[in-house]
Amino acid sequence: MSASEQGPFDTSGIEVGADGIKCYTGLTANAVTLLQGTVERHGDRTAIVELGGPSTTYTDLWDRARRVAGGLRANGVRPGDRVAINLPNGLDWVLAFWGGHLAGAVVVPMNTRLSETEAEYILGDCGAAYVVKPGEPLPDDDPVELPNPHRTDVAALFYTSGTTGRPKGAMVTHENLVTTVESVIRCRELPRSPEQATLISVPLFHVTGCCSQFMTQIAVGGTSVIMPRFEAAAFLAAIPEYGITLVTSVPTIYELVLRNPAFATTDVSSIRTLSYGGAPIAPELVHRLLQAFPGARLGNGFGLSETTALATFLPHEYAATHSDAVGFPAPVNDVRLHRPDPETGVGELLVRGPNVVAGYWGAPEKTAETIVDGWLHTGDLATITDGIVRIVDRAKDMINRGGENVYSVEVENALAAHPDIVEVAVVGVPDPVMGEKVGAVILPRPGADLEGLVPSLCDFARARLADFKTPQFIRLVDGPLPRNAGGKVLKTALRDAGGWTEVPRLR
Repeated sequence: MSASEQGPFDTSGIEVGADGIKCYTGLTANAVTLLQGTVERHGDRTAIVELGGPSTTYTDLWDRARRVAGGLRANGVRPGDRVAINLPNGLDWVLAFWGGHLAGAVVVPMNTRLSETEAEYILGDCGAAYVVKPGEPLPDDDPVELPNPHRTDVAALFYTSGTTGRPKGAMVTHENLVTTVESVIRCRELPRSPEQATLISVPLFHVTGCCSQFMTQIAVGGTSVIMPRFEAAAFLAAIPEYGITLVTSVPTIYELVLRNPAFATTDVSSIRTLSYGGAPIAPELVHRLLQAFPGARLGNGFGLSETTALATFLPHEYAATHSDAVGFPAPVNDVRLHRPDPETGVGELLVRGPNVVAGYWGAPEKTAETIVDGWLHTGDLATITDGIVRIVDRAKDMINRGGENVYSVEVENALAAHPDIVEVAVVGVPDPVMGEKVGAVILPRPGADLEGLVPSLCDFARARLADFKTPQFIRLVDGPLPRNAGGKVLKTALRDAGGWTEVPRLR
């Protein structure tokens, strides 16, 4: 695919810069003006509903967020400082997010499932000036004067793990945010109207929940119904109660929803748009979704933290016939393959556009390795046929556990510190609900207590890793792990070997 080909999306009002990068014309300057404009147009509309909790209008959201901003300033936060949000999904998260922006800070959404050690690393890496914590009141003081950040200023840091095992802070700019909002509206053909409501069932600390869902509803004045935690029955009950028109989630959640007994008696006719992404989806599940939500337009979105969520999208017209694809590039994105194989056509997917982040916080060398001449090296292996992108493998041996990215090297590094382990390799184990679960192949040291090794190893992992990263399957082997001539572990052989011992989760 050439860099100039585009998919079946609205491409009006797009211009190309001298660097060849496209952009939308006429977008608002930054996230602050995005919210401010909606408050002026739709102030009395319901902005946020915390499922089972409080709700707020846009005017109330604006007023309360300005007081949070004043409280942050009173606590010494200055423009450009980092404010970490270590809260679960809910209204307080939203107030902290906008309070940080209105204080001129860079917000850092924290994955609430990280271990204490992992969280401390991120807080130290970003140099957080303030951490919004659960169980503590939000900062509160007189409202502050509104900031006016430039479009290239960093708005947020979304931390993403890499093959080194150390999280990296993807620097999302204000331009990245407003660009993603516009791309989501165009790709999903959403009405530019407040007469809509989205059900947010994924974490707001991920770019999908925050940028693709929450920020898009902020832009149009719609309602965001936020689930503090996912429960299939609560998900289904919310649809008719709040007239949900848009749902976006990972395949695992849709699988659990369709399996829930309450689905058969739930009125889902209000849903007009149903999007999925964040993990591979089985073609059979796509067809079940088409039958279960006959009034909805389906679509598959693909992206990374480094593309501020959406980079490609497969629209409804292609959902049934191209269910294995992630679609066409978003209107202002270009894609191409790096070093494609002449026989298979498989190469590393590169993405260019105004939604590609400014780089990694405090890591210029990693930035230079990943973003070259404006092109983001995604690390995903793909093909492009007739303009349609298909992801065929993960160059970085990433495991996708129900939409949560687990990098094998990070888990291997943690497990390798166990005194009874000689070698370890971590791979994805297929699972019908989660897509993949984490599996660890272990070569024990000679003389190790094999009966006690598995529980010991599990306790060791849980103390060092987030719960979703801890192995749920373990296989002990009595000889060296298979390797190629270059010394690289042959993970395909390990995945195919079977013989796993399932380890129950404790959290």
